[in-house]
This record gives sequence, C-alpha cells and structure tokens, in this order.
Amino acid sequence: MNKKVLFIDSCHTFLAEGLERSGFTCDHLYNLTEKEIHEKIAAYAGAVIRSKIKFTKELLDKAKELKFIARVGAGMENIDVEYAESKEIKCFHAPEGNRTAVAEHALGMLLMLSNNLSKADREIREGKWIREGNRGWELEGKTIGIIGFGNMGSAFAQRLTGFGMNILAHDKYKKGFGSKNVNECSLESIQSEADIISLHLPLSDETFHYVNNVFINKCKKNFVLINTARGKNVDTIALVKGLESGKIRGACLDVLEYEGTSFEGINSALRQAQDDSQDFSEIHRYLTQNENVILTPHIAGWTVESNEKMARVLLEKILSAFK
Repeated sequence: MNKKVLFIDSCHTFLAEGLERSGFTCDHLYNLTEKEIHEKIAAYAGAVIRSKIKFTKELLDKAKELKFIARVGAGMENIDVEYAESKEIKCFHAPEGNRTAVAEHALGMLLMLSNNLSKADREIREGKWIREGNRGWELEGKTIGIIGFGNMGSAFAQRLTGFGMNILAHDKYKKGFGSKNVNECSLESIQSEADIISLHLPLSDETFHYVNNVFINKCKKNFVLINTARGKNVDTIALVKGLESGKIRGACLDVLEYEGTSFEGINSALRQAQDDSQDFSEIHRYLTQNENVILTPHIAGWTVESNEKMARVLLEKILSAFK
C-alpha cells in the first residue's frame, strides 16, 4: 500500500509523528496552490486538510491512490463525501476533538452578552463607571433551544445543566437522546418556548439559511441567537432585520455568512460578499456597532487543547481503519 500522506494544511505535530511511527511518510506542503494540489494528489494515499481546498469530484478523480482524507475539524462541507466514499476513499473528521472548546466558547459568549461584559469592559477602559446601564440578566429560569444534538450540541447542553435552565433540544436525524436534564422536542416547541436558540448544525443544502425570515417569524418570544456552527446557517439580512425589530434580542456569532471559505478573515469575506452583490460593509458595520452582538473570528473550536485532541482523534481513526 502507498503510505504517502500530503498535509495540505497545518495540524498539531501529534498526527504526523504518529503516522510516521506507523510507517507513513508525511509531506508538509502548506503553500501549494490549488493547481499544484491537483497536479500532485495522484502520488498520495492520504490527505490532511482543514479548509484550504475543496475535494471536488474533479480533484477526487485525479487522486488515483487516495485511501483517506482527514479533516482537522468538525465540518465536512469541503469534501464531496458521497463521491469519495463511492471511490472507497474514507473520510475522517474530528468533532470529538473540539466539542469541548465549542461548548465552552458558546457559553462564554452567552455570559458575555447577558452580563454586558464587552460593553462594561470597554467603558471602564474609557474611564466610565456605569452600573445601571450595564445591569445584566440571568440564565436561571430561561429556556434554551439547542438545534442539532451531535458532538457540539450535546457538549453545550452538558455545560448548561448547572445554570438552572430549561434545556430543549431538537435534532431531525436523532431520536431518543433526551435525559433528565435535556428535553428532546420538535423544532416547533423550540420556536414556541425558547428565550435563547443555539445552532449546532453542519452546512448543507438543507441547512443553508436555516435561520431566515420564516424561521424568525415563527418564534413566539424575542430571543437570543447563538451560532458557533457555520455562517451560512444564518441569513444575515434576516438576522439584521430581526435585531432592528427587537425580535432577536441579541446575537452571539462566532461565524459569519460572508467569511471566506478558507476562514481567512475579513478581507476574503469582503471579496466574497462583493461577488455575491451584497453590501457587506454596511452589514458588518451594523453588527460591529450593535451592543447586543458578540462577534469572534471563527475560533470556537480553536483552543490549544483542541488542536492536539483533533490530531489524536484523527490518528486513532486512520490507524484503526488501516491496521
């Protein structure tokens, strides 16, 4: 068996070191262009990626020796998984490795919003001492709806159990996961009862703009939205309208619809928005100036610990599959 592995994106050294101890040869070629990847991929049995490139049918057809693709992260939207598996290429990802980081980040953003921590911190640094204007609200007694109850959603629910909240969870593709702390329910129940709604969904045709005008209008209460999943799960225009009307009381966004596909940040996001003929700069200005919006640059799963844990998870999966 060909045991050459191409590292297209960087990863914790634990993965490459473990593969090499098991007889694989690892080439770390992080600066390859897309064209160069297409030219070189035929020589490799494995590929390690984050989000730099999409494994399309075209690329997979060129990967004559490829046996596995390891995605350092949770989402698989940049791999045509169905086509890869039809060619007997195994596709691995590592949601077990960053679920703790995502859950803690989501909770941190929610506490930051509910207690006006960002605003209060900024005011103190500006020499202002404002107490009444920074009166927060408590999580205890509130109802939170978690949509998507895989690794991320369940880890988030686990961390909420000590706050005295009513935890609702909906997952279209899972049943029987309810417990004494989590009430399994329909989407309609979340839209009827939730004070806070948190998304933990993959990105697919089905979940693109999952939160849109129709979704928002079906919610009975004014609610806080948390999104640590994918930016395109939320229709940003609808989000802004909801914030303007007060239907959405606040938003905790680790991801933006207009961020680049390789998560390169604001410049690539702006280019993508311009390509889509959206007035991104106005939307971005509104979100950054709104005191009820907490923003982070797609770092919910991006901790020191998760970096190593994802490498460990992938190594275990690869070695288990290719004993």
